Amino acid sequence: MAILSEYEEQDHKKPSSSSVAKPFNAALDPSDPLGFLEKAFEFVARESDLFKSDSLTRDVNAVVRMVKDKLEGEERKKKEAEKKAAERKVAPAPAPVKKEETVKVKEEIVANKEAQSKPEEEAKGPRAPNKLNGLDMDTYSWGQSLQEVNIYVPVPPGTKSRFIVCEIKKKHLKVGVKGQLPVIDAELFNSVKVDDCFWSLEDQKTVSILLTKQDHMEWWKYLAKGEPEIDTQKVEPENSKLGDLDPETRSTVEKMMFDQRQKQMGLPTSDEMQKQELLKKFMAEHPEMDFSRAKIN
Repeated sequence: MAILSEYEEQDHKKPSSSSVAKPFNAALDPSDPLGFLEKAFEFVARESDLFKSDSLTRDVNAVVRMVKDKLEGEERKKKEAEKKAAERKVAPAPAPVKKEETVKVKEEIVANKEAQSKPEEEAKGPRAPNKLNGLDMDTYSWGQSLQEVNIYVPVPPGTKSRFIVCEIKKKHLKVGVKGQLPVIDAELFNSVKVDDCFWSLEDQKTVSILLTKQDHMEWWKYLAKGEPEIDTQKVEPENSKLGDLDPETRSTVEKMMFDQRQKQMGLPTSDEMQKQELLKKFMAEHPEMDFSRAKIN
């Protein structure tokens, strides 16, 4: 009995020839891909329970979308790689920089730095005066002679004189248009003779102010306190007006002009020259003294 049952069990486990899966035998024709898919689905339908599933259509669509997205991603990566390769191949090599061009660029950089530093240096130190021996400011300009100071303040065209504000005090000036912030409202460089000062409106667009200096022997370094100073060594007096001065004043002005020119050329002023002459005369009168260490400035 045992032997019989053993044979029966072995016969039961042995698969029948009808249950063996047939191999899938189909070739893909690129001109008819749907025909290949049809045979593939028929093979799957015979050999599995896939077509008995209620979600067959959804599952098949999901597989199709997955394969499509995968292929499109691979194609996109391939195009990007080809584009980068083409750009590397087409991009021209940088032209070698000539030595002359490098030097030129360096010179331009240095020139730009110097140009930028000049306004800063001018802002720190005295400025060169304008043709009127004063300065051209953003909202007005001024000039001077040894006796007077002239100021020119632009106002809106058509302005009437009754709208002008001009207050002149011994050492303070206020100028502007009524209802607006004053153009000038500050302490003056030095005192003026108020009774000899006046203002006028020219062509209804410019306020002209004349200030008579208290000290006729001094060049003003600035008009209003807080303004940039001018280099009074570069002031150029008008020679044509020297004849209008009294002899003493004219002599003083000529001396100032001479000393100014001497300083500009790095030469001794009239006072320094006089001291040198006195020292030389003293040395000649006292030959017994040792002047080897004496310095003549």
